[in-house]
Amino acid sequence: MRLIDLSQPLFDDCPNCPAHPAVQSKIAADHPRDGWRLEMLTLASHTGSHLDAPLHKLAGGKAIDAYPLESFVCDAFVADVTNLAADEPITAALLLDALADATEGSAALLATGWGRRRTKSDDWLRRSPFLSIDGAEWLVERGVRGVGIDHYSIGGSREPHNGRVHEILLSRGIWILEELNFSDEALRAPRPSTLWTLPINLRGHSGAFCRPVLAVERES
Repeated sequence: MRLIDLSQPLFDDCPNCPAHPAVQSKIAADHPRDGWRLEMLTLASHTGSHLDAPLHKLAGGKAIDAYPLESFVCDAFVADVTNLAADEPITAALLLDALADATEGSAALLATGWGRRRTKSDDWLRRSPFLSIDGAEWLVERGVRGVGIDHYSIGGSREPHNGRVHEILLSRGIWILEELNFSDEALRAPRPSTLWTLPINLRGHSGAFCRPVLAVERES
C-alpha cells in the first residue's frame, strides 16, 4: 500500500479563511538556550486540512468527536473539475458526469485545482469555485457519507451558497472535508481509492484538523 497525501501544510502566516484569525506558529523554546524546541500555535479549528461537523453550522448539531472513528475511512471518488473558472459553481449536472460511478457510503472529493493556487490573493480568498445548492442536494440523494474540496469553504465565500450548502450536507450527518490539495497522482488515483482522514481528538468541537490521504495498492 502507498499513501497519496491530500493535505495542505500549516505554517506561520499561511493562507486561510479571511474571516478567521491569522495563523501564527512561533518558536517558544529553542536549542541551544533551552535544550529543546517548542512551537506555539495560534489558529482556528477550521484551518488547513480539516473536517466540519454539524455543530459548525447547526445549533445543537453533532460535534466531531460524536462520529465513530470508522466514519472517516471509506471508499472515495475524485471528481476532476479542474477546468472550472473563478466563481463557477459545481452543479448537479457536472457531478452527474464526474461522479457517475460513486457508490453509496463513499466520499466525494471535488478537485477544482484551487488547492494548488493557495495564496493570499483575492481570487483564492474570495473567488473560488464552489459546490452549488443543487450539487449538494444531488450528493445527499447519492447517499455519500462525506464531501471534500480543495478550498477553505465548500460553499465558496458568498451567501446563500456558503451557509446553505453546509447546512444541506451537515443536516444529513454528511461530514465536510476542506482545504485539500490534489496532485496529479491524486487525480489519477484508482476509482475507488480508500480515504483515511482521521480527525484529531477534540472533544465537543465543531471541527478538527486532519491528515487526509488516499491509500492505494502499490504497483507490482
